[in-house]
Amino acid sequence: MKSRFKIILFCLTALCFIGCDRVTKDLAKKHLMDKPSLSYFHDTFRLLYVENTGAALGLGDQLPKTVNFWVLSMLPLAFLTGMFIYTIKKSKQASLTTMLAISLIFAGGVGNIIDRLLYDRHVPDFLNVGINNFRTGIFNIADVCVSTGFLVLILFYRKSRNSLTPPSDVA
Repeated sequence: MKSRFKIILFCLTALCFIGCDRVTKDLAKKHLMDKPSLSYFHDTFRLLYVENTGAALGLGDQLPKTVNFWVLSMLPLAFLTGMFIYTIKKSKQASLTTMLAISLIFAGGVGNIIDRLLYDRHVPDFLNVGINNFRTGIFNIADVCVSTGFLVLILFYRKSRNSLTPPSDVA
């Protein structure tokens, strides 16, 4: 598959998921902020609005504001920029699956960094899934993108490693 096509698909996928993340966060602010949580499917799925100034599960939210900014905004932005450049340069060798998985990770990271930069470190989270007291943390679409991208990379990597057969001993 042509490198140019994979790069265009990478960029379009990333823009699409960044857009989905923005729209859902705006909807959550409009319809869930300062309101009680909504529950669906026998409380398996909850919608509730919180703002997170930390990373996953609030990790790092107690850091001083300046440290939080550099560790949770600028460092990930530098990493994502490097990942973007590396992915574009290696697009010829990368599979379409790998490109799409990295696009999801990139989109999710950028989606959350946009909030950190525009809204003074406050990232809207509004989704929660679980059964009884066994529940996830509260997350957003950007988090789903990052998690899905990493999961696809791991599964694809394992599948590609398992499909390799060792060379036979031919004399």
